[in-house]
Amino acid sequence: MARPLTDHEKRKQISVRGIAGLGDVAEIKKSFNRHLHFTLVKDRNVATPRDYYFALAHTVRDHLVGRWIRTQQYYYEKDPKRVHYLSLEFYMGRTLQNTMVNLGLQNTCDEAIYQLGLDLEELEDIEEDAGLGNGGLGRLAACFLDSMATLGLAAYGYGIRYEFGIFNQKISNGWQVEEADDWLRYGNPWEKARPEYMLPVHFYGRVEHTGAGPKWVDTQVVLAMPYDTPVPGFKNNTVNTMRLWSAKAPNDFNLQEFNVGDYIQAVLDRNLAENISRVLYPNDNFFEGKELRLKQEYFVVAATLQDIIRRFKSSKFGCRDPVRTSFESFPDKVAIQLNDTHPALAIPELMRFFLDVEKMSWEKAWDITRRTCSYTNHTVLPEALERWPVYMFEKLLPRHLLIIYEINQRHLDMISALYPGDSERLRRMSLIEEGDPKRINMAHLCVVGSHAVNGVARIHSDIVKSTVFKDFYDVEPEKFQNKTNGITPRRWLLLCNPGLADIIAEKIGEDFLKDLYQLRKLLDYINDDVFIRDVAKVKQENKQKLAVYLEKQYKVKINPESIFDIHVKRIHEYKRQLLNCLHIITYYNILITLIISGSGSSAAPGYHMAKMIIKLITSVAQVVNNDPVVGDRLKVIFLENYRVTLAEKVIPAADLSEQISTAGTEASGTGNMKFMLNGALTIGTMDGANVEMAEEAGEENLFIFGMRVEEVEAMDRKGYNALEYYERLPELRQVMDQIRTGFFSPKEPELFKGIVNMLMHHDRFKVFADYEAYINSQEKVNNLYNHPKEWTKKVIRNIAASGKFSSDRTISEYAKEIWGVEPSDVKIPPPNEPRD
Repeated sequence: MARPLTDHEKRKQISVRGIAGLGDVAEIKKSFNRHLHFTLVKDRNVATPRDYYFALAHTVRDHLVGRWIRTQQYYYEKDPKRVHYLSLEFYMGRTLQNTMVNLGLQNTCDEAIYQLGLDLEELEDIEEDAGLGNGGLGRLAACFLDSMATLGLAAYGYGIRYEFGIFNQKISNGWQVEEADDWLRYGNPWEKARPEYMLPVHFYGRVEHTGAGPKWVDTQVVLAMPYDTPVPGFKNNTVNTMRLWSAKAPNDFNLQEFNVGDYIQAVLDRNLAENISRVLYPNDNFFEGKELRLKQEYFVVAATLQDIIRRFKSSKFGCRDPVRTSFESFPDKVAIQLNDTHPALAIPELMRFFLDVEKMSWEKAWDITRRTCSYTNHTVLPEALERWPVYMFEKLLPRHLLIIYEINQRHLDMISALYPGDSERLRRMSLIEEGDPKRINMAHLCVVGSHAVNGVARIHSDIVKSTVFKDFYDVEPEKFQNKTNGITPRRWLLLCNPGLADIIAEKIGEDFLKDLYQLRKLLDYINDDVFIRDVAKVKQENKQKLAVYLEKQYKVKINPESIFDIHVKRIHEYKRQLLNCLHIITYYNILITLIISGSGSSAAPGYHMAKMIIKLITSVAQVVNNDPVVGDRLKVIFLENYRVTLAEKVIPAADLSEQISTAGTEASGTGNMKFMLNGALTIGTMDGANVEMAEEAGEENLFIFGMRVEEVEAMDRKGYNALEYYERLPELRQVMDQIRTGFFSPKEPELFKGIVNMLMHHDRFKVFADYEAYINSQEKVNNLYNHPKEWTKKVIRNIAASGKFSSDRTISEYAKEIWGVEPSDVKIPPPNEPRD
C-alpha cells in the first residue's frame, strides 16, 4: 500500500488555509518559545510533548484574546439584540485546529512548528476532546456557535462545565465498559475562569405568602462560577463567548453542621453542592428523572438568567452599574433559545424574577417572557420527553411549582373558553399530567411559554404539528416553524478533509466556506474526467489513512479498495443498528465484501438492550473476521469510543453512510449531512433530513429504501407481525436462527435470546418490515461500486447538493424568523488596526 500523505505534506500543496508569510511564521515561533520557557517549563529542564501542545495553544490563544475583547467592546457600544443559546450539552471536540482554521493561522502555525522540528499533527493529538455532549444535540449546539460567530451575531452559548464529560467507552470481551472522562486533568488552555461574575443559585426552602407577595425563603445556596471559552467566527475577527457554569459551595454551606461541632463533615458535605456540575448524564433520547439532573437544569438556567439580566441592565462596556431600569424593551434586546426541554425552567424562572423581584403584574411578566423565549423540539419519541414528578418540584423548587400551576391554570382557562366542555382536550393539553405520581410535562411548558416552536427537519416539524403538539398547533399555528439542522463546513470539510476542500477551491474558489450553496457550481464539472479522478483520489487517500489507523488500533487489516460502509450513531433501537447487523450476517452467509465500522458509538450505561446490541455486533465481528473462507472480503469493526475527533477521521473516508432509522423516528440527523458533504453516498429511509437530502440531490442519487411515514402509521394501525417476515424470507430466517441457536455465541448459546425475543415479538421499530428492501438496496450499492466513474459522479452530485445543510443557513433562518436579528458581514478590525 502506498504511504498516505501526511496532513503536513498535504498542506504544503493547498491554498484554502491561507499562505504562510515569513514574518508571521517568525512571530509564531517567538511567541511559542516565550510560552514554552516562561509559562510552562520555568522549573524544568526538559519539555514534554504536552508542554509543546500547551505552548502552541497559548500562542494561538494570544491571537484570539485581542479579537475577543474587541468583539465584546463592539457589542457593548452598538448594543445589538443579543442571542442566548441555552443547552445542557455542547459537544465541542478539540479546539486548537478549529481555532487555527477560523483565524487563518493553520499554515503559518504548521510552518512555524515544522521549523522548530516538531509535528503539528502530533501536538494536535495531545488535546483532549471536550466531550460535553452525548451526540447530535450537543454537536449541533457546537456547530451553531461557530455559525453565530461567523454570521456576526451577538450570541452567547450557556451550559454546564461538566468535570466529567461523556464516558470513555472500552470494549472488553465484546462488552461495553464505561470509564470516567477526566478531560480537565491536565487543565484547559481555552477557558478563562471569571470569579468576578460568580452568582448564587437557590434550591429547596419553602414559599412564604406575605402582603408583598410570595417569598421563597430558607433556601440552600450553591454558587455558579462562570468559565468563558472564546468562539471565533471564520476569518471575520468576531469572537463570541461560550459561558459554562461550574458549581461551588459557599463558605457557609451546611453551617448547622459547624454549630454542632462536626466541622469535618460540613467540609465534606461541600461536595453535595459541587456534584451539580460533576458529570454529564449519558442518556440520549431517554428521560431519566433523577433529582441531580433536575438540579443541573435549574442551576444552568438560574445562573444564566441572572447573567442575561445584568448584561441587559448595563449597556456600556465595562460598566456594571444598572443603567436600564425598565424591562419593556427586554424582548427587543434579548432572545433566549431553549435547545430541547432541558432548559425549560428558564420560563418559570424568568417569571419568578419579573413577579417576585421586579414586582410586575402577571400579564406584563408573561408577555415579556413569551416574547423572549423560543423552543426547539428534538424528538418525538415518548420515552425521551421530560416529565418531572410534581413531588420533586415541591421539594427542590417550590416557588417554581406555584408559578407553573398558575401558568397551567391560565392556559387551561383559555383553552376551555375556546373549546367549552371538551375535558379530554384539557387533559391532553395540560402542563400537569394526572396520575401517580403527578408529572409536569416540560414540552408543554415550553410550547405555552415560547413565541416560536421549531422542529429540526421538515418531516419532523410536520410530525410535531400533526401528532405531538397537534392540539397546540390547532390553537396557535403561527407559532410553529421548521429549521432544518445544519453543520459547519469549517470543521466538517476544511478541517477534517483538506484534500477535498482544496480540489473544490481549485474549481470554484474559496467563498463556498461561507456560502455553501456555491457548491452547486460543481455540477459544471460532473463530466470532467480530471475532476472525477481527483475526487476519487482524495477519497482513496482518506481510506488508506483510516485503514492504517484501524489496523494500528484494532489489529484488523482492511482492504482500502473495499466499500467503507459506515454506521456511526448512538446505539438505540430506533436507529436500527440491528437491521445493519442482520444485513452483515446475510452477506456473511453469501460472502460479499464490505467494511462496516459498525455501529460505532456508545450505549447509555443503563440501557440494557443497547449494550446487548453492541455485544451482538462484536460477536458477529469475531466470527466474520476470523473465518479463513471469508478472508479480507468482509471485515466488521466496532469503533470504540467514537467521538468528535474520531468522526473527523472516519467521515472523510466513508463510501456509504447508513441512515436507516424507522421513518418518523429520527428528528433530523446531522451525521447524514457530514457524510454527504465529504463524498459518501447515503443508504437510508425517508426519515429526518434524509428527505431533504434526497430532494436536493435527486432521489436517484441516494439509495432510498423502506417504508415511508404513512406506511409505518398504517402498519401501526393494522398491527406489525414479525413472524410473517420470518416465515416468508428464507435469508432472514437463517440469520435469526443463527443468532437464536448461538452460532455467534457458542459458549453461551442463549446469550442473544433477549434480542431475538424483542425482534420477533416487541419490535416497535419494525426491523423485519424493511429487511428485504434494505438487502435489495445494498445489492444496488455493490453494483454501482463496481462502476467507479458512475459512483464518483453520484458523489459529486451529492457534494454539489449539500449547500442547504450548512449551519450558516440554519442560523440565518433562526436569526431572521425567530430571534429578530440580521446576520452581519461586518469585519471587526483586528487588534493591530485602529478602530473606526
